[in-house]
Amino acid sequence: MNDIRQAFARHGLVRARDRRVLGGVAAGLGRRLGLEPWTARILFVLLLLVLPGSQLLVYPILWILMPSEESSEAQVQQPAPAG
Repeated sequence: MNDIRQAFARHGLVRARDRRVLGGVAAGLGRRLGLEPWTARILFVLLLLVLPGSQLLVYPILWILMPSEESSEAQVQQPAPAG
């Protein structure tokens, strides 16, 4: 799971620390796409309405997989372990 989180962090997909409402997933997606958080939230909800049954799965899965901004900053500051 750490590999997935590191890949998300490398691509700029992190849960936002500021302007978050619940977990920061939509704000993080909006930041990555260059959108305001409210615009990203509306688009996210509209997308979930198009994909039936996904409403209960997508947000929690992204919440788990996307690293928080704090943890991704801490990983950048720590040197990678040798070996």
